Amino acid sequence: MSLADRLGPDRGLSPDLRIDQAPPSEPGSPPQAIVVIIGGLVTLGLGAFVLLAKGQLPAILFALGVALGFVLFHSRFGFTSAWRQLVSVRQGSSLRAHMLMLAVAVTLFAPILANQWTYQGVPAAGAIAPIGFGLFIGAFLFGVGMQLGGSCASGTLFAVGSGQSAILLTLGGFIIGSIPGALTLAWWNGLPAQQPVDLSVTFGGYAGGWAATLVVIALVVGLTYLVGRGREKPPVGRAPVATGFARALRGSWPLWAGAIGLALLNALTLYVSGSPWGITFAFALWGSKILDAVGVDVLSWAFWQDPANLAKYQAGIFVEKTSIMDLGIVLGALLASAAAGAWLLHRRIPLRLAVGAVLGGILMGYGARIAGGCNIGAYFSGIASMSLHGWLWGLTAILGTFAGLALRPLFGLTNPKPTDSVC
Repeated sequence: MSLADRLGPDRGLSPDLRIDQAPPSEPGSPPQAIVVIIGGLVTLGLGAFVLLAKGQLPAILFALGVALGFVLFHSRFGFTSAWRQLVSVRQGSSLRAHMLMLAVAVTLFAPILANQWTYQGVPAAGAIAPIGFGLFIGAFLFGVGMQLGGSCASGTLFAVGSGQSAILLTLGGFIIGSIPGALTLAWWNGLPAQQPVDLSVTFGGYAGGWAATLVVIALVVGLTYLVGRGREKPPVGRAPVATGFARALRGSWPLWAGAIGLALLNALTLYVSGSPWGITFAFALWGSKILDAVGVDVLSWAFWQDPANLAKYQAGIFVEKTSIMDLGIVLGALLASAAAGAWLLHRRIPLRLAVGAVLGGILMGYGARIAGGCNIGAYFSGIASMSLHGWLWGLTAILGTFAGLALRPLFGLTNPKPTDSVC
């Protein structure tokens, strides 16, 4: 029996290689002790190094990243699959989980931003961005890339951590695509654009912006039921590996638990660092550092001449916020998957799937950079910050999903069918 047959349905995903979400552990799978021990030592060692050499704040952000990786793995919280289910088979349960996450997050963000409740007195600023050509083109490319690469930004990191070697190709593409994204960003920013639209300003304060965001969330939830009328399939439960408290460490979580967990951790990130959770800036940083090491003068680029970006570049990968949190996500997912007995290496990757993974990663890397963020930095954190650009990013990424679904068969990837169930 194949691995895909043994794993069973996975949130409505196609059974090709399941590279957009980590595979669930089988009932009764024991923890993978060696992987847990090695992963734990690496996590503790890196955390100690960051704390002693780089300071308290980077260490806290690293710990938040580990927690995010843990939540992402156990809830299998997907962005790629949610949009694919909505577009291809009109099933909106996963998108409704997004809306729960956003509702909780904006409710937590509002008082933090309004009262400037921050750690160490760092002024808090939401993810507010202008509305221009880069936003729409970048989000569309990201939507296409998600469906080809099999994951989003957060999904890529937690899938790498859970041992899915195939997703390393997507991560590599992400880094490759981020480099020209950084190089050409000044050109995109020079095009005509609408100034940022902050709903807290438009509606007379954070209470008004919060209420307006909840209204839109409610409308989206209603729309998912309307679109899915007669198409929604009842969820298919998965037997938990453990019960009681042990399920929190070893079992699969319901989507609502993942939604609330991610919202809480994003709010903590805002409180601690003064800005919300983001992911893809780190990919541009890592790629530029690699080019710098082989003699490319990346610091001559307008992107790195920006004082804020230059400061992050000089701080390094163990201090820059998105970089240290990304490393934490990978290690958190590794620990979670090994504890659940689900850490798994893919040793054979079909050529067409490999090409799709790299191409998808490149499209996402470039798209995220010119759009000012990904499904986390632009969509999740943007909407939670009451920025109109977050909603527009999500809508445009869904349009890109249509194109991505049409292209998936070219790379040996299948799409959900109306008869599929969601679990």
